[in-house]
Amino acid sequence: MVEFAGIGGFILLVLNIWAIVSIIGSGQSIGSKVVWTLLVLILPLIGFIIWFLAGPRAPKAVA
Repeated sequence: MVEFAGIGGFILLVLNIWAIVSIIGSGQSIGSKVVWTLLVLILPLIGFIIWFLAGPRAPKAVA
């Protein structure tokens, strides 16, 4: 069971890094980016879920 917690923590870390990169790449104001980044850093799981549902997104690349 310890390995599952380690894998779960690693997955959460990767998802949070993805969220922060997306927040920084978004077109929002600096203040908004700071608030979203702090939310994801301070509350990793809950912050990621809130960001995923309502947070700023990076602009999509045009192919």
